[in-house]
Amino acid sequence: MMPVDPPPEAEPLARYQTLQAGLDLLDQGLSIFDSELRLVAWNRAYLQLLDFPEAMGFVGAPFASFIGFNARRGEYGPGDPARQVAERVAAAQTFAPHEIERTRPDGRVLRIRGEPVPGHGFVTLYTDITAQRQAEDAVRAHNTELEARVVERTAELQRSEQRVRLVMDSIPALVGFFDASRVYRYLNRGYHDWFRVDTQSPTRVSARAFLGDAVYAVVRPHVLRAMRGSSQSFEYELVTHQGQRRMVRTTLVPERTADGGVGGCFELTFDITDERRSQVLLARAHKLESLTNMTGGLAHDFNNILTVIIGNLAAMAQARPDDEATAEYVMPALGAARRGADLVKGLLSFARRQPLEAAAVSVGALIETVAGLVRRVLPDTLQMDIAVGDTPLWSWIDATLLEQALINMVLNARDACEGGARPGRIQLRACATRIDASIAAPLQLSAGDCIRIDVQDNGAGMDPATLAHLFDPFFTTKRPGQGTGLGMAVVYGFIKQSGGAVDVHSTPGVGTTISVWLPAAQPPAGNDDDDIGPAASALPRQRGLALLVDDDAQVRRVVRRNLLELGYVVLEAERAPEACKLLEATEGISLVLTDLVMAGPDDGVQVARAAREGRRAQSVVIMTGNVPDAWPQLPGAPLLRKPFTTEQLAAAIERGRT
Repeated sequence: MMPVDPPPEAEPLARYQTLQAGLDLLDQGLSIFDSELRLVAWNRAYLQLLDFPEAMGFVGAPFASFIGFNARRGEYGPGDPARQVAERVAAAQTFAPHEIERTRPDGRVLRIRGEPVPGHGFVTLYTDITAQRQAEDAVRAHNTELEARVVERTAELQRSEQRVRLVMDSIPALVGFFDASRVYRYLNRGYHDWFRVDTQSPTRVSARAFLGDAVYAVVRPHVLRAMRGSSQSFEYELVTHQGQRRMVRTTLVPERTADGGVGGCFELTFDITDERRSQVLLARAHKLESLTNMTGGLAHDFNNILTVIIGNLAAMAQARPDDEATAEYVMPALGAARRGADLVKGLLSFARRQPLEAAAVSVGALIETVAGLVRRVLPDTLQMDIAVGDTPLWSWIDATLLEQALINMVLNARDACEGGARPGRIQLRACATRIDASIAAPLQLSAGDCIRIDVQDNGAGMDPATLAHLFDPFFTTKRPGQGTGLGMAVVYGFIKQSGGAVDVHSTPGVGTTISVWLPAAQPPAGNDDDDIGPAASALPRQRGLALLVDDDAQVRRVVRRNLLELGYVVLEAERAPEACKLLEATEGISLVLTDLVMAGPDDGVQVARAAREGRRAQSVVIMTGNVPDAWPQLPGAPLLRKPFTTEQLAAAIERGRT
């Protein structure tokens, strides 16, 4: 049935309601005043951040009413409220862009940014930056404390150089001093550990030499300002002599001479790499939390509904096992309900609220199984290497979900290698490792024995902006229709729920390595080290690669499960032109299963004809929910009516074989 268009007069109201609902979800306050300084649009955060009564927010509310409200309650300090209102209204009438910070009487700090909208009025954004300013104050206090410690300990150097050197060399930081000519006079052992410089002869050490030209260009302006008497604290990335990249924070404290000049500068550098990684992981967790809560609640409700449906259908099937209605109606409904439960299980896994079917799993054997599955869909030009070693690798985890996660990562690596100038290569590695507290803390893990799995490719790589959003739900770099952007988010949620961690290192033009840490486990009693995991032992017989074509994503999801049950690896397409391109570009397709009627000028017959006449598939089947009065029946391509069971699909596949 074609959707009924809403009446024209309802469309503006619907768009307005949608826009207002979206604006009310923003953390930032927003207000828009027209050219006569009357309120046109606003959101809930605008009223909340500025403590305005909700009754003040209405279309046409004058700008002066808000200013007057603030003036009367003392927001602008002592003075005549009428004059304060007049001054601010006059300033607003200039419609000049501005950005200010204002501390409210309750201590909250707001950043207020206004921009004119030529010919229409003025839009203003209000951001609560109280936490940011408090953090900056804490950093300044911390830096002040560090500066004081540096000055104090350097003074001790003048009294007892040997004693101070012992202390300085024990500090987990780089401590140095250079004179007014920017010549080092002191360097602690940290400089030798990081850069292999001779700290016994500091005057011969060149900062440009051990930092490199690029990093030195970042540091030099701060040094020059410090030599003019201004203390400096700044962060940057450097590379040690071992090639390790470290994010550091350097503080420069000028040494004052008796005449008020600068005789040199104390230098203190801390490694903040782990601190930054912890911040990234924490920010990632916060971003996922809101969607996790929503998904978990929704999936939980559906699980309750499906529990009732499945329970009653199963009871009916058991009560009337020989009734034809049971086989015709109850069993398909029961199967569909159970597949719905599987989908809900996936949602709960993402939300980290699904009880996992965990067991002791042989990680090495499971990786070998994954490799066997994905090799069928990898191009011949792409090399995949497996390295699991000879040491038994066992982890307590849901084997099926781990298998799906690894397949997802390998297929992403395959996509990253497409179109590269060099031959693509994917490495799938696993090893036992023990992580200490310094490594475990940034990963939000506990120190101890782990199994580490790496999926490494030499593909396009990701820039820092892309990498920062890799685990964000619905974020994808693929073309529209080729990915939902939930794959890596689900992987992240599952691994975290399993007590593990995921980390990514990527360089544009070099490639990407995704590392997964899993808790180690003891092998189950009575199992040999070479036994395969539960997922691998329960796999159906593999039948090859199937191309599934349907413009309904929900239908593709259901049919894909049927194909997986029959042992196929599934490649999906939404439209006939996309399917034809995949047929031309992909070798070794065993089955083409296409819908008959799809959106657009082309239909499934075109796909089936391309597969059958070009001998690009061993079997071709056309499925449909409604057969047109006249359709160009294709010999050798049987018609399968929806809905159908897995057994009916298997029978149609056999009829469609060449």
